Amino acid sequence: MSLYTDYLAEIETRKAEGLHPKPIDDGALVAELIAQIEDADNAYRKDSLEFFIYNTLPGTTSAAGVKAEFLKKIILGEAVVAEIPPAFAFELLSHMKGGPSVAVLLDLALGDDAVIAAQAAEVLKTQVFLYEADTARLADAYKAGNAVAKEILESYVQAEFFTKLPELDDVVEVVTYVAAEGDISTDLLSPGNQAHSRSDRELHGKCMISETAQKEIEALKLQHPGKRVMLIAEKGTMGVGSSRMSGVNNVALWTGKQASPYVPFVNIAPVVAGTNGISPIFLTTVGVTGGIGLDLKNWVKKLDENGKPILNNEGNPILDQKYSVETGTVLKIDTKAKKLTSEDGEELADVSSAFTPQKVEFMKAGGSYAVVFGKMLQTFAAETLGVKAPLVFAPNKEVSHEGQGLTAVEKIFNRNARGTTPGKTLHAGSDVRVKVNIVGSQDTTGLMTSQELEAMAATVISPSVDGAYQSGCHTASVWDKKAQANIPRLMKFMNNFGLITARDPKGEYHAMTDVIHKVLNDITVDDWDIIIGGDSHTRMSKGVAFGADSGTVALALATGEATMPIPESVKVTFKGKMADHMDFRDVVHATQAQMLQQHGDNVFQGRVIEVHIGTLLADQAFTFTDWTAEMKAKASICISNDETLIGSLELAKHRIQVMIDKGMDNAAGTLAGLIAKADKRIAEIRSGEKPALTPDDNAKYVAEVVVDLDQIVEPMIADPDVNNADPSRRYTHDTIRPISYYGAEKKVDLGFVGSCMVHKGDMKIVAQMLKNIEKSQGKVEFKAPLVVAAPTYNIIDELKAEGDWEILQKYSGFEFDDLFPKTQNRTEYENILYLERPGCNLCMGNQEKAAKGDTVLATSTRLFQGRVVEDAADKKGESLLASTPVVVLSAILGRTPSADEYKSAVEGIDLTKFAPPVQAPATSRSAHF
Repeated sequence: MSLYTDYLAEIETRKAEGLHPKPIDDGALVAELIAQIEDADNAYRKDSLEFFIYNTLPGTTSAAGVKAEFLKKIILGEAVVAEIPPAFAFELLSHMKGGPSVAVLLDLALGDDAVIAAQAAEVLKTQVFLYEADTARLADAYKAGNAVAKEILESYVQAEFFTKLPELDDVVEVVTYVAAEGDISTDLLSPGNQAHSRSDRELHGKCMISETAQKEIEALKLQHPGKRVMLIAEKGTMGVGSSRMSGVNNVALWTGKQASPYVPFVNIAPVVAGTNGISPIFLTTVGVTGGIGLDLKNWVKKLDENGKPILNNEGNPILDQKYSVETGTVLKIDTKAKKLTSEDGEELADVSSAFTPQKVEFMKAGGSYAVVFGKMLQTFAAETLGVKAPLVFAPNKEVSHEGQGLTAVEKIFNRNARGTTPGKTLHAGSDVRVKVNIVGSQDTTGLMTSQELEAMAATVISPSVDGAYQSGCHTASVWDKKAQANIPRLMKFMNNFGLITARDPKGEYHAMTDVIHKVLNDITVDDWDIIIGGDSHTRMSKGVAFGADSGTVALALATGEATMPIPESVKVTFKGKMADHMDFRDVVHATQAQMLQQHGDNVFQGRVIEVHIGTLLADQAFTFTDWTAEMKAKASICISNDETLIGSLELAKHRIQVMIDKGMDNAAGTLAGLIAKADKRIAEIRSGEKPALTPDDNAKYVAEVVVDLDQIVEPMIADPDVNNADPSRRYTHDTIRPISYYGAEKKVDLGFVGSCMVHKGDMKIVAQMLKNIEKSQGKVEFKAPLVVAAPTYNIIDELKAEGDWEILQKYSGFEFDDLFPKTQNRTEYENILYLERPGCNLCMGNQEKAAKGDTVLATSTRLFQGRVVEDAADKKGESLLASTPVVVLSAILGRTPSADEYKSAVEGIDLTKFAPPVQAPATSRSAHF
């Protein structure tokens, strides 16, 4: 059997599933295609030509390398293929984006044949994905007097690769498709339980929304030729929950435009919209594809004579419709006037925020990568020629207010800014290129990140990145055939690229399925760092972290940079005293509830939450920063005092050293370098040279929220409110209820203690509660299953050393076994305690799952429909979110407890103590200090 016949067999399998042939990334298979193309009598010649031309992946794949070399032979006359004359070979090279194709074009442009060199130069002038090896060749050739190299560099200085692209259409006609009412989670566009197929774009596209929705979108396209389908979140925000590049890819696949006729299933330029706009991190992903994201404002709050929102019986604002966007409505987007109009030209909304100069550039270039690389290429060419580059791209917006202090995020951006006006202090609203210190890639988006790196022809991590980690946590629960096929391949690629990887491709160290956010929190060793991670919960309690799509992660890995506006900030402080029986998770939920009470609207959305948390160590403070993704914040920053920050850095050093001891460091000594960086930062703080990050006293905030700890008297639960009469109020994280609301009657079918929201202290709380219940009742019986998944192996090791793991083992009916990991996902549970492998487990929803229609009480972050639990035919699934003690007690009772039952169960247990800005009392027995 040859690779080609194997490929034919795979094609037949995919055909049965309604799929086209999978794009080819294997150079050995392309070599077979070429052999069959060159054999005029070969029975497979015609199909081989089709696969070679239209179905071979570009970039740095091995397939691209073989394809580029064969095209070079055709151009040089060393091979003759009637269907691919030299001019067509050049066209094919122009669509291969970089890597081997650029190397071939440089070979030809700098070669001896003047005619071929001129043709190659014309193609090179359109390319932007050049790396150091490529630019070095051009610079050397120019210095040696090569006229073609000079001509190419002069074109790059003028940025002709951008200026010669077609301008945006003056008017974009769209036809609406309402995907759902209320907030649309990216899970609807790309379900977490289908994460395994994300890198197979056509296959993954079949999971978007529903088969019915896909047929309706196709019907709209047939009914409205020439118009683009605009996907809408009616009465909600589009793309909440995560950046989810696969979600944008799916939308583009069904509604966008093909990026290249020679690259299958890579579409760009989707149009998405929401009544309340687009979630910030999802909007970044839309920009990666050169898409349009609109804030419709088609429903507005009905106001009384005093300008206050009028509420309905459930306490929700009554909305008035300004204009209809029901499915099938034809609208026009005037890209020059930046207005949304009706089909007849009536103005409906100002959409200027969607058409900033920078966003328009992304649209013109077919995505943000081309602009980022284009700017770098123009700068290189200007420096090489010793000339000043003309202003081609929109200048970075630099906002500076004289006499105004800086918020914490403004300070971090100013410190890490690149290419800004020297000496100029920048405030919120400025567009800034910034150095990225730490990058994280997670395993269900990592394959897409690797594809993005290949597509942009990157082969090694930027030397300016301090540390980068590839996790294995989202696929930790079940080592099934999909994981076995995908994860080793991902780990090998990322390890070779220069990341620290959860799994050793050589199998020399134990697989670390630790939750990515916990690892990133540990390897962030400077409170002035900028972190980019492929997950919305990239929310560190040191530095400022931004959840991002797989493409932005790839860009950060390849260039060591990110580009974004400096966000506005909301300041959060605390007053009062936290009751002994309350857990810090309740403070987190109360912050959201009190913010809504104080401001009416969600002032956190799209902004940085600057939380003055004072004395909580990084592990515990992360509980707050992690939840800010659910608050719809863009990011968060913890303001800690000096000694607390030093304690957090010492803990980080210890955990990084554990990783080194396990053999996880690489040849570059990345982990050792992070320890050295932590030591330097600790020395700066202790000497007083550079204390812990704080904002200026005269910094300006959009809003301030003061959380009154005295008001938090009973546990708080985030409720998806699945039966709310208003669909737009379901599955938001804004419905925060006290436990007494449920009257100790709400049945709980499954409890889950795990995810990135828990830390070592939570595991100790579980152990303490079990001991206490046995002591008071003689035994522990569960009336509902309780799943416990520690977030990291470090925590398990520490629990074993301190005796808590033994307690958990005593009460468990199942304990994970790394030597024999589960190969099938669990969907049915007994009323026992399950000690599951470190990782995301139920929170991710792609492997483990609750039974359909269950009511789940969890410590995790996600309550979206279908994430943790799917609906049954007769009952909606519910994922309610609460603190660890509430979840444990509810699993034992089989229902939510009363306030008195809860107080009794936690009596004598030291929960997370929090009393900012007072230091932790020396007598505290809490596991959290």
